[in-house]
Amino acid sequence: MEIRIGILNSPREIGFETSQPAAEIEQAVTSALESDAKLLSLKDNKGNSYLIPTAGIGYVELGTEESRRIGFVG
Repeated sequence: MEIRIGILNSPREIGFETSQPAAEIEQAVTSALESDAKLLSLKDNKGNSYLIPTAGIGYVELGTEESRRIGFVG
């Protein structure tokens, strides 16, 4: 699933793919924002960790959980 996070006062966004379910990502973001945590921690498919300051989060876009089709599909 593709995740894109918009950062306030920044023209770029953070984007990566993860195998975590959308509900799990949504719960992590919601709990970080509601608990006034300083950082949101997420991991991508390659094992990279992303630490995002919660005060700077503008939006979080969760893509579909379907895998992309490659090649000709008939």
